[in-house]
Amino acid sequence: MLILIAGPYRSGTNDDPQLMQQNLHYLESVALPLFRKGHVPMIGEWVALPLIQLAGSTKPGDAAWEEVQYPVAHRLLQKCDAVLRLEGASKGADEDVRVAKERGLKVYYRLEDVPDGE
Repeated sequence: MLILIAGPYRSGTNDDPQLMQQNLHYLESVALPLFRKGHVPMIGEWVALPLIQLAGSTKPGDAAWEEVQYPVAHRLLQKCDAVLRLEGASKGADEDVRVAKERGLKVYYRLEDVPDGE
């Protein structure tokens, strides 16, 4: 399965770049284990961050940021088979889960609950 890893990125950081990077590392911490279970992990920021930079964003939350950040995840969800929602407060990740459920995708809350792939 192609699985979107959703969790806090900007939430709770007060836009501190170091804290946002720590949150990205947290999201990435399950990517390799998910891959080893036979799936393709995807994190929205892997796609969004280069596009945000290309769009000319100068800070989180500016117009270029908003144009790209959340729409990327929603477009990815059109291609994903499931979502792995990591712990931590995040309006964006909660919205990803809402959209995923609306589309009938599986939502997992623990890596251990994701079945092995083929």
